[in-house]
Amino acid sequence: MKEKENRAPQKVDTKTFLKDVLICSLGAYGGPEAHYGVFTDQMVVKKKYITEEDLIELIALTGILPGPSSTQTLVSIGYKMGGPKLAFLTMLVWALPVVVVMTILSFLSQILAGWNLSQDGFRYIGPMAVAFIVMAAYRIGRKVVKDQMTFLLLLFGAVTTYFIRTPWIYPLVLVLGGVVTVLASSEKDLWNRVKLNPPWKYLIAFAVFAGGSLILAWISDNRIIQIFESFYRYGYLVIGGGQVVVPLMYGELVELNQYMTSQEFLTGFGLVQGLPGPMFSFSAYAGGMAARGADAFTQVMGAFAGAVGIFMPGLLLIYFIFPVWEKLKKIKGIKASLKGITAVAGGLISTAAVVLMQRSGVQADNILVMLITLVLLFWKKIPAPLIVLGVLIAGFLF
Repeated sequence: MKEKENRAPQKVDTKTFLKDVLICSLGAYGGPEAHYGVFTDQMVVKKKYITEEDLIELIALTGILPGPSSTQTLVSIGYKMGGPKLAFLTMLVWALPVVVVMTILSFLSQILAGWNLSQDGFRYIGPMAVAFIVMAAYRIGRKVVKDQMTFLLLLFGAVTTYFIRTPWIYPLVLVLGGVVTVLASSEKDLWNRVKLNPPWKYLIAFAVFAGGSLILAWISDNRIIQIFESFYRYGYLVIGGGQVVVPLMYGELVELNQYMTSQEFLTGFGLVQGLPGPMFSFSAYAGGMAARGADAFTQVMGAFAGAVGIFMPGLLLIYFIFPVWEKLKKIKGIKASLKGITAVAGGLISTAAVVLMQRSGVQADNILVMLITLVLLFWKKIPAPLIVLGVLIAGFLF
């Protein structure tokens, strides 16, 4: 009998499957944890494309990989159903609607200026976005802190990245977290040998884009190339989804390169909370904002470069790893390192919440908006889009 990973993908009707992906895209709010609930309802319960056990395994796989975890999970389902081509179409249908909206929103300041409206109406979006990040830090912290070691690693990630605000510190502390839990593991034969036959061409393409964009960005002053390199790097350095990438983006785009103000960054991140689809679509907004100053076409290209750059590494990694996942997950060292990586990632998000709260201002009304948003998020009775709408209305009325 052939190994499970070597079986031909289960074929489905492409149009029907992509229609179901679109339903997921339009109904998925609130980050990876909420997205998985939508996937379970549509892909497991209603259409039975995969079993719940399959979905849990895919969530585990994408939890190990850098990149947008919920996007990679859905892309993996597409790969399982129809191979690389359907996986690519799955990602387009899943991500494109919200990427287009976020690209348009990158022109927000110009649109408001044309309508003679002040951006002050968006002043509460920043504090609201901080509340979403605080909530993410709380949820992820509860999930990853399992013992004293993971708690200390979370503190290590938070304190280190609070005091050292440079892009290289993020991958460094994540790697160190993984190394610590591997060294501390009591498991024997951590790097047990398994026979793999992965499609190396995708890993080669991954490396070529990483190295090539880095070199081009270094020798060229072309803003679009630099945006692509930055977002491609975000895509392969971050494990855990959209909230985890926030501190890395903020440090480089706002503090280091000053492509946008703290308020503009928080406005975009706040608005994406009210939209369905992947959180990484924020890259289209940030890429467009980073490319401002020339013309509309250049700004759209910046948004395109940001979105393609951040999603591409995760897609290539799924193409490389999914065909051999059944054997790869048997390597104990991978599971051991993930324990430390996710704990440190929880610390990064905690620091992001503190830093962004400081940047958004500590005025009484900002703190009130943040606290009200947190209460509503804990209450879970009001959907995220309605919270965003309410904050927008409050900003323009008061």
